[in-house]
Amino acid sequence: MIYQGKAIQVKNLDQGIAELCFDLQGDSINKFNAQTIKELGESITALASASGIKGLLVSSAKSVFIVGADITEFSMLFAETEENIAKAVGEFSQVFCDFEDLPFPTVCAINGAAMGGGLEMALACDYRVQASSASIGLPEVKLGINPGFGGTVRLPRIIGIDNAVEWVCTGKDYRAPAALDAGTVDAVVEGDQLRTASLQLLNDIIAGKFDYKTRREEKMMPVKHNDMERLMAFTTGKAVVAAQSPRHIRSPITAAKSMEKSAGLDRAGAMKIEAEQFAKLAKTEVATCLVGLFLNEQELSRQAKEYGEKAIPINKGGVLGAGIMGGGIAYQSAYKGIPIMMKDIAEVGLQQGMAEAAKLLSKRVERGRMSSQKMAEVLNSIHDTLDYTGFENVDVVVEAVVENPKVKQAVLAECENHLPEQSVLASNTSTISISSLAAALKRPENFCGMHFFNPVHRMPLVEVIRGEKSSETAVATTVDYARRMGKTPIVVNDCPGFYVNRVLFPYFAGFDMLLRDGGNYQQIDKVMEEFGWPMGPAYLLDVVGIDTAKHASGVMAEGYPDRMKPDYKGATEVMFEAGRFGQKNNQGFYCYEEDKKGRPQKNIDPQVDGLLSQVAKTKSDQSDDEIIARVMVPMCIEVARCLEEGIVSSAVDADMGLIMGLGFPVFRGGPLRYMDSMGLAAFCDLASQYKYLGKLYEPTDKLLAMASSNETFFH
Repeated sequence: MIYQGKAIQVKNLDQGIAELCFDLQGDSINKFNAQTIKELGESITALASASGIKGLLVSSAKSVFIVGADITEFSMLFAETEENIAKAVGEFSQVFCDFEDLPFPTVCAINGAAMGGGLEMALACDYRVQASSASIGLPEVKLGINPGFGGTVRLPRIIGIDNAVEWVCTGKDYRAPAALDAGTVDAVVEGDQLRTASLQLLNDIIAGKFDYKTRREEKMMPVKHNDMERLMAFTTGKAVVAAQSPRHIRSPITAAKSMEKSAGLDRAGAMKIEAEQFAKLAKTEVATCLVGLFLNEQELSRQAKEYGEKAIPINKGGVLGAGIMGGGIAYQSAYKGIPIMMKDIAEVGLQQGMAEAAKLLSKRVERGRMSSQKMAEVLNSIHDTLDYTGFENVDVVVEAVVENPKVKQAVLAECENHLPEQSVLASNTSTISISSLAAALKRPENFCGMHFFNPVHRMPLVEVIRGEKSSETAVATTVDYARRMGKTPIVVNDCPGFYVNRVLFPYFAGFDMLLRDGGNYQQIDKVMEEFGWPMGPAYLLDVVGIDTAKHASGVMAEGYPDRMKPDYKGATEVMFEAGRFGQKNNQGFYCYEEDKKGRPQKNIDPQVDGLLSQVAKTKSDQSDDEIIARVMVPMCIEVARCLEEGIVSSAVDADMGLIMGLGFPVFRGGPLRYMDSMGLAAFCDLASQYKYLGKLYEPTDKLLAMASSNETFFH
């Protein structure tokens, strides 16, 4: 044994070949935490002083290669000064350079995911062999930063500027064929042949069949283009990156500029540029938010796995009510490998549900993401029925019938009689109290809410609602079903609107009051889309359905009359009375026509201004800042209120619920992190400017107390 650590071991094989194996103890994956980087440095020292080594194989004992840096540890570095961050990153990257300079050839066997620092480790090797099932990439720009272990330096020198700009600045991961095409790896083999092929390549290099020294030298020098070629390549690349990148996220274009600035330098100079650019990005608010988002996602995944340990086994699902929603739920369950019964009271409903599932599957086949045979298998695992035959074998049933409490209670009670005693019933209601629905059941402890967002196949969030009598097993089983369906569940407590809809309607109320006070709906939409929302409030109301919004706003007004019951006739009410329900009848704040792909295309409707004149007799100029404040302040206060009341259990759940359920701007991190970024004192001061608008704009006592003591939601 040449070196033995807790994350790395180095041992001699045969014929002068050594193996450096990553195997982080106490973890299911390999990652670059402080321990691993320290041991990499120590193992390099041991290798450099060892005698008789002719070549080195780099491998992993895990099912992945290395998933990247431990962002939990790295994020703590971001609190340092820019100078200290650059210094630390420079010291980390020097370890990779020391590895690259070992006096013998190196071959990396990439058996599984090699992301971020994992790929950068592979790039520091002379040659790379990738298993056909593995994926590789540099996703750092998605965290608001750029690679820091030499990714922006080595990749352009290995695969050229054009390819490197695409790889680094999109943050995509690449499967084996694309990696081989680009030249990022030198060979692709089946997983069971990876070790043999990698050792054979290493022996061929040692035998002189491949010139590793020339290849290594190319990584030390400037990129192989003259000044004009570099200028043209980067000018084109930056233009593409700027066009494709979100306006508020600067890391992709910064990474491109970093590569451009360092392309004419040697390795040492280029590494210095990379570290400096990394440090600048690390100090931005966007990086803080995106890294926080990544950590939040990990926390939700951890929570879901914990719930899974308490769940009953799920071998078959069921959905009550077909149509678009039921068909979407059936598709998602079957596509993820859980057979499902789909029941309706009418054949036409079943036909619509099966058509919806078939449509979604056909799109996957058309895009090459599924074979026709697989599509047939998935469709065959959806069993449509007009009665309850087969429900005696169902473990979880999702009710998705019309949003009427009496109808839902009747359907749920009827279904319960046909289920095994331990089976879980869940309602997809978006507004009706779970506790009130449970009153009709014999086993209310087996019942909870499972609120999908429309369209089911696209929206990642599922709200699992705990009623007064919902058991931990029922909640855990529903969470596990959502997770296995490929969704991200958050558990919330029962209240009018639950969590996401409850905090959405203060946002809509702010919008309605802006129109009442003479605002322009098109301007408001434009401002909020520039703020980062995928669509402005008027457009969103059209997508949600103005009739649906009117129903839900009534639920909110009844549940929270002190702040959500308007004392005026708003624009949404006017639209509803005019029969303009949004995209569902092609008339709302905008009018809609289908484009060539059958998608609704938004257009300005001149009739709308006349309708809105009933709401506001005069127009008024509203600044962008005022528009943002008047819609965001009430939403954020309601989010804080939900956290205080225990509707959501943590700031993580609160922020991720709106990011995944509503499309809250990811680069702002979520509503609570947005408030943290502003500073709670500044937020409360901003809210006080609009206290004349009513209780929606009044911070809670706890929020005011947090502001006065400089507390934050995230630490």
